[in-house]
Amino acid sequence: MADADVTPAVKREADAAAKPVALTSRITGSLARRMIAIAALWISVLLIGGGFALDRVLTGAITRNFDSSLEYVLIAMIRSSEIGPDGEVRLVEPLGDQRFLEPYSGLYWQISGGMQEPYRSRSLWERSLKAPTAHIDNEIHIYDSNQFPDEELRVLERNVILPGSRVSWRYQIAQSREALDTQVGAVRATLIPSLALLGLGLLMLAALQTFYGLWPLRHIRRAIAAMRGGQNRRVDAPLPLEVQPMVDELNALLAHNEKQAEEARLHAGNLAHALKTPLTVLLNSATSQTSPLADTVRREAATMQRQVEHHLARARAVGRRGAAQARANVRESVDSVTRAVALLYPRVRLDAVGDKQLVARVERQDLDELVGNLLENAAKYGGGSVFVTIQREGAMVEIMVEDDGPGISPADRTRIFDRGVRLDSGKPGTGLGLAIVRDVAEIYGGSIALEESEDLGGLLVRLRLPASELP
Repeated sequence: MADADVTPAVKREADAAAKPVALTSRITGSLARRMIAIAALWISVLLIGGGFALDRVLTGAITRNFDSSLEYVLIAMIRSSEIGPDGEVRLVEPLGDQRFLEPYSGLYWQISGGMQEPYRSRSLWERSLKAPTAHIDNEIHIYDSNQFPDEELRVLERNVILPGSRVSWRYQIAQSREALDTQVGAVRATLIPSLALLGLGLLMLAALQTFYGLWPLRHIRRAIAAMRGGQNRRVDAPLPLEVQPMVDELNALLAHNEKQAEEARLHAGNLAHALKTPLTVLLNSATSQTSPLADTVRREAATMQRQVEHHLARARAVGRRGAAQARANVRESVDSVTRAVALLYPRVRLDAVGDKQLVARVERQDLDELVGNLLENAAKYGGGSVFVTIQREGAMVEIMVEDDGPGISPADRTRIFDRGVRLDSGKPGTGLGLAIVRDVAEIYGGSIALEESEDLGGLLVRLRLPASELP
């Protein structure tokens, strides 16, 4: 009955403990990276959009300034124009810019209309300016032209009817776009690196803000790790208002789990008392009898008692596992159990060496039971000498129990952990000692391994348990 009640409960708890692990495995990615990625996306969108708008504003301003200079020349040319006696237009005053006199200088003007040959600047030489489309208004028209294969032009033109003439004269001012494009390129050469540097700075600030904002979560993680290591029982450091409710819920959950663990230990103790007492009565009654029935009762009652101890040990370990402060001094436990085993096996020599300050994250009662089973087996099946070594290996405490007995063959070192398996049927026992050690050790995150002792020649049992940093 005890086996049917306790084992499913332990299995259900093990399954429940495995579910968060499976859930965690499905959660991928980093919250910090997500926040930085979102910030980078928005920064990129804003900088690209803002950069494009700023580029349009600056290039527009440069272009308008460029066009204004040409418009000034165009107005000056119109004001200095008059109609000659032959009815042809001419300039009363030459334009002041010397580039109009240099062939192919990049600055040109031209007046055309009626039957007159185009009146143009010397800089045009044998070339002439063409208008893309004719217009009849007197507004200024601005456009780009690539009519010269080696030179792109910026052209301003306007139709004007001069006094004393009925002809609509087309005034054109053209200048190479090289200077305009150079100014625009200089602005963009400054704008793009500046925006890139600004984006990098904003991204660094976003990353700094993210890491600073998530720092309380790292603090909580360290606090939880400290609780798991038995250093703290609660997360009690001051935290931001946004995180404090979560921490309060976590502390409440820990308190609830501790209460349940304490209740589990209490129920396990009550169950042990309720079952052991009748079994003890049966054993005592059967011992006083010499009949075959008494032998059967005595044998089966001993087996039942060992089974009850096995499952109760597992139940107690599962209940205690939730207590983050669970820890025990390993050397003190070994010395205490050694004295008890020495009374049961006075002819066996038991020695122990190792660090007296090592602490394991195990309840003292469970540690005593683990060490007691190992020492009892070594004393029972060994040749008379048992040696215990305690040492620290990384994050684990190792308890090595060696004897000078016949040992266990490599083929039987796995089978011996099965419940009820005994390699020496000539000595009393139920074959549950190593199974109890393995089950309880695994509940606490430890392990057990069987090897051959190099010093004594018998069996070496290596028990590994999580170490605690606190004494």
